[in-house]
Amino acid sequence: MTISKPPRAPTGLKARGSGLWREITTVYALDVGEIQLLRELCKVVDRIEELDRILAEDGLLVTGNRGQLPRAHPLLMELREERKAVVRLVAELALPLPGEQIGRRRSPQQKTAARYDLREA
Repeated sequence: MTISKPPRAPTGLKARGSGLWREITTVYALDVGEIQLLRELCKVVDRIEELDRILAEDGLLVTGNRGQLPRAHPLLMELREERKAVVRLVAELALPLPGEQIGRRRSPQQKTAARYDLREA
């Protein structure tokens, strides 16, 4: 459902987070709880972009301050956790799939099946 005046994006969001905010709030009318989830999702998306930028600069391997053998950059673990948070927040947000009036939480298999059913219709 398209809404007439979407809520303003929270202050402090960067380009990717505010773009996601606009993309979702111009299409869906969200309740207070969903707005909180979306706010957190947008912040996480911005953090992922920042982590990606740092890893692109530093590389995926780092050496210790005493010259130890290269090891995985410590931010890789944080990036993995942030990506898990995106999956969790998107699932909790439960936006409707095309053709649905209301969204609902689904397992990955249920999402695939629902999308397949929509294409067959």
